[in-house]
Amino acid sequence: MSTLALRGGARVAVTAAEWHHAFCVVTRGRIQLELRDGEPGPVLRRDAGFYLRGTGVRALHNPGRRTARVRILTPGARTVTYPSTPVRQLPNDGGTT
Repeated sequence: MSTLALRGGARVAVTAAEWHHAFCVVTRGRIQLELRDGEPGPVLRRDAGFYLRGTGVRALHNPGRRTARVRILTPGARTVTYPSTPVRQLPNDGGTT
């Protein structure tokens, strides 16, 4: 999991290969999606979640004056937690199953 911080007016290009499996959540400010043809797309506000795969978005832009933040979640960065207590084994009573 990583965080992208965009200063007011900043723009970051979206490379399809890097963002293919990413799920993003706006955690602060507003993010405007810039479409492939250069046209402005929708403006996403805090708590908005979005995928970029197959959307035709070529950049993320902060239309505000304050820094905006986007949390980026990718499958490879997922943390898996296993129980700390051992699994109890059933006693072997000699029977067959």
